[in-house]
This record gives sequence, structure tokens and C-alpha cells, in this order.
Amino acid sequence: MKRIAIFLFVLAVCGFAIPERNITVFLVGDSTMADKPLDENPERGWGQLFPQFFTQNISFQNHALNGRSTKSFIKEGKWDTVMNRLKKGDYVLIQFGHNDQKVEDTNRSAPAHGLYKTNLIKFVNDVRSKGGNPILITPVMRRKFDEKGLFVDQHGDYPGVVKEVASLLKVPMIDLHKSSEALIVANGVEGSKKIFLNIPAGHFKNYKGKEEDNTHFSNYGATSMASLVCQSIAAQHLSLEQFLKPSGFAEKFSFELPIVYEPHFKRDTTSIVQFGAIGDGLTLNTVAINNTIEAVSKKGGGAVCIPAGSWLTGPIKLKSNINLYLAKGALVIFTKDFNQYPLVVSSFEGVDAARCQSPITAEGLENIAITGSGIMNGNGLFWRPIKKDKLTESEWKNHPILYGGAITDDKRTWYPSVAAIKASTEKNIGKLTDGKTLKDFEGIKDFLRPNMIRIANSKHILIEGVTFENSPAWTTHILMSDQITVRGLKVKNPSYGANTDALDLESCKNILLEDCVFDTGDDGITIKSGRDEDGRKRGMPTENLIVNNCTVYHAHGGFVIGSEMSGGARNLFVGNCTFIGTDIGLRFKTTRGRGGMVENIYANNINMKDIAAEAILFDMYYMAKDPVALVGEKREPPVVELLPVNEGTPQFQNFHFTNITCNGASKAIFIRGIPEMHIKNVWMDHLTIQAKEGIDIQEATGIHLSNSTILSTKTNPVVYALNSDQIFINALKYASPAAVLLQAQGVRTNKISITNTDASKATTKSEIGFGADASGISIK
Repeated sequence: MKRIAIFLFVLAVCGFAIPERNITVFLVGDSTMADKPLDENPERGWGQLFPQFFTQNISFQNHALNGRSTKSFIKEGKWDTVMNRLKKGDYVLIQFGHNDQKVEDTNRSAPAHGLYKTNLIKFVNDVRSKGGNPILITPVMRRKFDEKGLFVDQHGDYPGVVKEVASLLKVPMIDLHKSSEALIVANGVEGSKKIFLNIPAGHFKNYKGKEEDNTHFSNYGATSMASLVCQSIAAQHLSLEQFLKPSGFAEKFSFELPIVYEPHFKRDTTSIVQFGAIGDGLTLNTVAINNTIEAVSKKGGGAVCIPAGSWLTGPIKLKSNINLYLAKGALVIFTKDFNQYPLVVSSFEGVDAARCQSPITAEGLENIAITGSGIMNGNGLFWRPIKKDKLTESEWKNHPILYGGAITDDKRTWYPSVAAIKASTEKNIGKLTDGKTLKDFEGIKDFLRPNMIRIANSKHILIEGVTFENSPAWTTHILMSDQITVRGLKVKNPSYGANTDALDLESCKNILLEDCVFDTGDDGITIKSGRDEDGRKRGMPTENLIVNNCTVYHAHGGFVIGSEMSGGARNLFVGNCTFIGTDIGLRFKTTRGRGGMVENIYANNINMKDIAAEAILFDMYYMAKDPVALVGEKREPPVVELLPVNEGTPQFQNFHFTNITCNGASKAIFIRGIPEMHIKNVWMDHLTIQAKEGIDIQEATGIHLSNSTILSTKTNPVVYALNSDQIFINALKYASPAAVLLQAQGVRTNKISITNTDASKATTKSEIGFGADASGISIK
């Protein structure tokens, strides 16, 4: 007490005012809104998750209770409790109806046009009498479809009465009845089950299980409903909007980010040892592991445990409702015996093709996981070609001794066999066209390397905690799948590992990627959606992705879109990531013939160091080569020509980057479109980049850079623009002294503006030539 008294005295003497108590939001309603126990219980009320979408400048009290109607809430004194705590300026969100319509229950029944309406009016008037802000909410939908798959509304007149009262009393109203129906219908008869508690017994310790509960919400469902309420608050610009939490991404609230469903599994655990597996590193355990998975699957699923030990195996096939759990100390080694990997119909770089079966395969499944803290090793050194220039002299000499194989005639590249060398010269990727079948590719099987983890046409996927290393090709390939969580995954491949992308998300949607660490030989976090005509026919963009708190060390790119992006990509949010030693930081690549629209891409709080090439790169002339040329390698610049726009013309537009730093790069920003299709609408704010070269903008429209520092050692020029227009640079800081601030060239260059920038630090403010329109260029 003495300390508090002294604190208050100091505040008074110093003239500091004690902050007023926060505004409080009171939630009153039934079980769909109420708080639920958190421990081993899957049920959540939407009001329980509602506060996560608001700033800390506002507090919440959730008074909603299971089974209450307007009548019972008043009768039990719950409403009086709210009124006793309510103060001027507070909000009260009111949602009832589910239990009011139970006519057989005299304690709860409140007819829609009678007592229910009377009680709603009372709620509104009581709140207003104390200077509060009432908001009415229509009853949230239950899930019900008829035998034809048509949605059935079960709420009668109750939603309409809420609207009547809102109109009568001129009180704000959120139509959760309508928006929740739209969400349920959009998810479909089967897909909408994940919104509710359709969970069998044995999944959670404190939940008995229920095959059909279409009223109460899962965590995913409650979060989705809370987001719908926030959506209405923002759309109507209700005064509560001022407290909505920003996401950190430009012009986006946190409730607007994708919401991803995370699967859960039966609590039963079965060890592979029970089916005869031996962890000595010598015994081939393919049959034992797959038999364990099969047996657990037949029992309704659960965890298949790979305990500590060294487990040699061939390909593993997952099944629905299986969590493949790698215990601490578990090392799974996929055999180097190519005969264990039969040719299967798969894909390669966005094209359907014959490939060797992947070490881990999941096709057309639901509810699958790979979790734990163990390691999976793909034995990729036996599969991958390797160039002599990538190794030391001793490594090159020892490679054939350790891994067998054959060396090309020019003595520059190692392959696993002579047949693989032949296939490489023919550029035969195993594409299944012109009536070809798997048998047609048996002779070049060694060349058709598998991706290490292949998950396709599946949903409700979890990868957590494990380490994947030494992959034959792409490490983690997830294709045409939905509702994906990848958390705490570690990927480690040699820096020279050809095609060893750490993670490829191809034509997937609703993805959360967080707390991952990648160190690999190709791209790190990679977004794809099919290649050329095949990808366009598929027409499935990768969309609705959150990447949070991930680290990428060596890789061709930290976060990458392309080049196989013919199905498009949209609504991707990348934040709080670190890229150290990657060739490129943010990398967006494509080429003519791909087609596809890439749009609405957001990056915030990205920190980079020692980037070999560009910190930020957009390139529509992708050449399928390493970003950094090898010593002595000569590369011709692309031929620039204006071609007609067709379905193969790629498009990049609407990128938003904020709070990006880079300590060391070859070039800060490189944007290169094509004459017939500029890169459009890129907003960059608060960038701090140290690099050898500054900003290079070619064939682009609508590039905005503000409040940024670009410190380049080469300043002739700081900013280069070629055949670009609508370039707006504001408050730019650059190295001083600089030779040239702006160099503008090309007959299509126009409307370039540099404002609030000290041009006196440059010897020459601008150099304009080769047809650029000087009248449209200004520096202030």
C-alpha cells in the first residue's frame, strides 16, 4: 500500500494523469458465443476468440453462457450483472435466439414476436440508459443440408425480429445469420463439418465425442465466426472499428488474414516395433512401417510412432487419419536402393510426369500429419547430379568412390548412372504425353528423381517439428491441397543440392507456415501453381497463405513465387522472416509462356543479411539458371521485343512491402517486366537496404517507394528507370555523395516523380535520354 501511495503522490506532483479505464466490450448470448474450457477440449465459442482481433486499448467480458435464452439470462440475474458493471462508452454485443425458440422449455421459451422482441428492446434501452453502445447480432446459423445438398435455415422468425428491433430503435445490427450461412454453404456439405464439432470419441481427453454436432464450434469455426462479426463492424464503419487490430500488412486488419484449420487425431499410439521394425540402420523396414500404418488406419486412425533408433526403409504411404510421429532420436533413412522406388504417375516442376515413387507419399487423403522431433534423410546424394564447380577438388574425386554413378564426357558433371546422363542430354523429364506410359521410361528411371515428401489432392494437413534432409529433389512438395499447417519444420540440404527446394506449395489454399528453418540448395519457401498450358488448364492458384517467423539460410531465394505459376497466386502474407545468405531475398520470377496472374502479395518485417544478388527481385525473363553466375560463366542479356498479349503472358500486380531491411546485397531492388505486360502496382514503404547497386526499374508501371533508405556503393545512378511510368519515390535517403540520382531512358518512360528527397547530395540530379519524356519527370 505504501508503494502505491507514493506512486500516486508522484503522479500528482509531476502532473501526470492516471489513464482512464479502458473501454469494455460485454458479450451476452448463448453457447455459440460463450467461453469454453481450454484443456483437451476442442469446443470454442466465437466470443472466446473475438478479442484476438482487437487492440489492447479495449477489454472484454464474455457473459454468454451455454443454454441461455433472453428469458433465462434475465431471470437468472445475468443481465443485472452486466448492467452493474457497464459504464458510459462501453459496448454490449447481444446474440440470442437458439434457445428462445425451444417452445417446450418454459424456463427458456421466448416467442419471436412476443417476449423475445420485448427482451431485445429492454436490452437496448437498458444499455443506452447508462450511456453504453448496444449492438444486436442475429442468431448464428446451425449446419443443416437436405438430401439434395441444399441448405436448410432452422431459425424461423428470430433473425427477422432482430432486424425489426434494430430498425425500430436505430441500433447497429450485425447479420451473423446471413454471413454464417454464406460461409457454411461456401464450404459445402462435407467441408462445413470442420466448422462444427463433428468429432468422434477418443480425440480429446476432456471431450466425449459426437459424430454430429452442428451447433457448436471448433476452434476453426469459432475463429471464422468471430472474423465475420469483425467484417461487419468494419464494413458498416461502426465506432468499434477504431479498436480493430491492424495485421501489420498494408491496409489489412488481423481478422482479414486467412484462417487455417488444423487437424486432430485419435489419441491411440502404435509403435512400428509392434509390427516387427528393427532400428539398427541395416534392416529394411518398409513392410513393417506400412503395415503399422494400415493397421492403425483400419482402427480409425491415430499416431504411428517411430521411436528412437536408426530405421532404414523404402517408400512410406500415409493414410487418412494417421499422424506419423517421429520420436526424439528417431532417424529415418530412405534406402539408396533405387529398385525400391518404382515409377509412378507423379509430377515434375508443374507438369504431370513419370517419376520414381517418393519416400513419403500421401494421395487423396484427409487428416494427415508428420510430427515429432525426429529426422528423415532422403539419401539424395545418390540421386542428385552434381557439377564439379560446386565441389572442392577432394570432394569431386571422392564422390564417385562414395556414390558410384558416372561422369559426363566433359568431366564436369556426375550422374547416378550412364542412363541418367543420356536422359539429361535429351532433356527427358518423363512427361506422360503422346500415349506414353510408365514402361516407356524404365530405361531412364535413375534420372527421374523423386521429391522427398509428396502430398497431393489432400486436405487437413499438419507437418510439425520434424527435420527433412538430403532430399533427392524438391524436399516437401504439397500439391492441390487445402487447409495446411507447417510449423517448426527444419529442412537441411547441401548448398549444391540441385532442385532441393525446401518447401513447394503448388496450387494449394489456406496455409499457415510458421517457425520454420530452411537451409537448402535451391529455393526456400516456394509458391507454384503449374507450368505453362498444363498449369493454366488446371487453373488452381496458390492462395490464402500466412508465412510467419521463418528463417532461410542458404537458398536461391528466401520467399519465392514461380517460375511455374501458370495457375496464379494471390492473397499471400509473409511476415517476421529472416533471410541470411540466400542468393535473393524476395524473389518473383516468371517468363513468357507461363501465363497466370500473381496478385495481392504482402510482405512485412523482413530482415536480410549477406544476400548474394538482389534483395528484392521481380523478373519476367527467368532463364532457369542459378541466380548467381559461376566464376567464368557468361550470360547473354535477354532479347527485348514487344510481343502480342496472349494466354501465355504472365502478370504481376498489387504487391505491398513494408519494414524491410537488408544488410548487404549486390542490388537493392530489381524490377524487370516485359514490354507487352509491365509489372504493375508495387508499394514499398520503410525499406532500409545496403547494397552495391541501388534501384533498377524496367518495363514497370505504378511503382511506389516511400520513407526508405537505399545506401548503394555505386551511385551512377541511384535509381535507374527504363521504359517505365508512374514511378513515385518519396522521402528517399541515399548515399552521399552520389554521382546521379535518377537515370531515365526509353521512349515509354514517363511520369516519374521524386519528392521530399535531398537532390543536392547528387552531383547530377537526373540524366534523361534514349527517348524518355523529360517533361514527365520531376525531382523536388
